[in-house]
Amino acid sequence: MSFLPARSITDPGWLRSRIGLAARRYGCAPVEVLGTIWWYSASSVLVAPALHALAGTGPAADPALDAITLEETADGRLLDSRSSGQLDGGLPEVGSAMGEALDAAITAVTAVTGAHSPALWAIATDSIANRLVWNGAPDLAAPLVAAIGRRMPAPRYLTFGAHLVVRRASCCLIYQVGQPKCVSCPRQLPADRDRRIRTALTAS
Repeated sequence: MSFLPARSITDPGWLRSRIGLAARRYGCAPVEVLGTIWWYSASSVLVAPALHALAGTGPAADPALDAITLEETADGRLLDSRSSGQLDGGLPEVGSAMGEALDAAITAVTAVTGAHSPALWAIATDSIANRLVWNGAPDLAAPLVAAIGRRMPAPRYLTFGAHLVVRRASCCLIYQVGQPKCVSCPRQLPADRDRRIRTALTAS
């Protein structure tokens, strides 16, 4: 396990090495596919500290790349993160700072891998929506995305009994490396998606 500054994401050499590690895990695939898969997990880890704090009662955590430390496994997977800074203010200030961090990270991933920027922003929306569900504050997702102020799709949710599930706007492209589509993948018929979600919720 190692710890590194989130600013590393904007380093082309570092990012290429992580995409290379992704290629070892997933096999031969177009680099833009690997970049999208990598960002799907990285974006969730990147936004986690600020959203955990935003959903709680403590001070706002700084989501800036220079404030975030990432926890990384030897094979390049990002497991966790923490913020060393605090922000004065609340949701508008977190949104503004998070927008700058996401903008820099997405610009770097796009430049290195050729992954499409709108797809990466959609993944960021879903990462925010998911993290806020996990932290018990899904109502914050829409105003936070609005405060970020970029061209992000609005976060959406589906209700299955007592469960709230993100209605994803993004696809991680994992199916393009020979893996099954995610249960909630938007690239399937809505009826199939709903059936798979219900099955997964029942199993859990």
